[in-house]
Amino acid sequence: MNEFWNNISRYPRFFISSVSGLVLIILTPLRNLLKTEKFRLLTIFSIITFLIALSLIIVNMTGLEF
Repeated sequence: MNEFWNNISRYPRFFISSVSGLVLIILTPLRNLLKTEKFRLLTIFSIITFLIALSLIIVNMTGLEF
């Protein structure tokens, strides 16, 4: 029975290591793209646009005003 619980405890560790590996594999090409100036400016512009749109949506949903 002890071996059963030992095997059960391995599944979350395997899941965490698999997901972290997947995230690293996905983010590596983006890290290389951030070295170029055009992509860096596009990323900054996209983040600012997203934050402005998100703030406008939240303000309209809650009825708050600046």
